[in-house]
Amino acid sequence: MELITISEISRKMNVSTRTLRYYEQIGLIESSKKDDYAYRTYDEATITRLQQILVLRKLRIPLKQIAMILQSENTAATIDAFQQNLAEVDDEITALSTIREIINSFITRLNESLHQDIKLNLLDDTALLEAADALTVQKILFKEEKTAADLQAANEKLNKLTDRDVRIVYLPPATLASIHIVGEQPETDTGDVLFDFIKSSKLPELYPEFRHYGFNHENGDKHGYERWATIPKDMEVPKPFVKKHFSGGLYAAFMIPMGMFDEWNRLHEWAANHNRYEIVWGVPEYMYGLLEEHLNAWNHYQWSHEKCERDLQLDLLLPIKEKEGQ
Repeated sequence: MELITISEISRKMNVSTRTLRYYEQIGLIESSKKDDYAYRTYDEATITRLQQILVLRKLRIPLKQIAMILQSENTAATIDAFQQNLAEVDDEITALSTIREIINSFITRLNESLHQDIKLNLLDDTALLEAADALTVQKILFKEEKTAADLQAANEKLNKLTDRDVRIVYLPPATLASIHIVGEQPETDTGDVLFDFIKSSKLPELYPEFRHYGFNHENGDKHGYERWATIPKDMEVPKPFVKKHFSGGLYAAFMIPMGMFDEWNRLHEWAANHNRYEIVWGVPEYMYGLLEEHLNAWNHYQWSHEKCERDLQLDLLLPIKEKEGQ
């Protein structure tokens, strides 16, 4: 039976190793590891399962529903899951169709006023304002048939991030308590150790503005993860923590629910095609300088693990700079 390594499957299927490890962590896929082989590998059945997962993700099916669909032998439950997501897509289509109708009305009215040489204030049009205000509830059907090519183009456009989706943020310089672990599940292990440190040091009370960052930190061919908690400058940290300094800088930020690490691809595409900003790549072993910030860190450490999995939000942070001449 042919086995494929995590790096090979990441490259061939255009999915990050971070995403693959998270899928494994939550039980969506499984890997195997030979005693005389350092790399994590996947068999043909797992690769097929991963292909199914990636297709369902492109259809915007949440990970929890994907797990249910793949594990359930109940066809009715699977149909219910698809119908729920279909309803959400229908709502989005309805909203976009409504927006198109309103913008077309604006253009028509403005063209009429242009020919009549009068100044028209569209914001005085009560009917149009009421239509825009009802975007989330009004049902308007498309009037024309859409070809497969039209739908594919629309889907690609919807799936691309825009400047409205991405925030440009400056991360301030900071003193850090850093924990780095190499192993089978370093994300979980570093999280547990950092959680204990924050609790025992009473960091939320001592330093309420503290922030929590994380990133892949490989050690040769071994997977590792590093986490940072920002701390007061004069605070000492116990071993195995290391006190570090973060120089800060400019980042493109995109918020995701916990687990949606495949969104790194969309953020990278946004930055790679931007006319004002360019990516500042770092060292590969340190996830090229990319960061993942756990938002609302102070409150996060009062949650149960189950609540974290359900409600935690992360910022994907991509280091950028303004292009010369901007």
